[in-house]
Amino acid sequence: MPKHPPFSGAKIALLCEGLILSYLRDDKTSIPWPGLWDLPGGGREGEETPLACALRETEEEFGLTIAPEHIVWTRVYPGQGLGGLDTWFFVAQVPSGTFTNIRFGNEGQRWAVTTIEAFLANNVAITHFQHRLREYLSSRSGDGPEPSARN
Repeated sequence: MPKHPPFSGAKIALLCEGLILSYLRDDKTSIPWPGLWDLPGGGREGEETPLACALRETEEEFGLTIAPEHIVWTRVYPGQGLGGLDTWFFVAQVPSGTFTNIRFGNEGQRWAVTTIEAFLANNVAITHFQHRLREYLSSRSGDGPEPSARN
């Protein structure tokens, strides 16, 4: 398998029936975005792909195994990560009942499942992830299948 070009990390919005999973980051000055609401995901390990990174972080942080076929949208954000590396953002439409299986890890203060609208209106959430989720929502077309934009 060829190596994936360098990137710093990946985030994933897990959506289910109009709800989204987020968590309140630890309030430590030693981490990015302390004390803000965040989405699952994190930094790349080894030579993993962006999707493998997002799925691994979701399992580590929430104990959830998300099947790749639930990914409905993908975007790369060139040069926006640490060291000017790319970052990736995924959206997954997960099956009903997924959030009942959460086993919260040791990163963050607490997690919440809220409406998508509440997450977007949250003034203590990481704004660029709110913007990325809005991009996805604005890309959706009527009642058709979820669009996918894979880069």
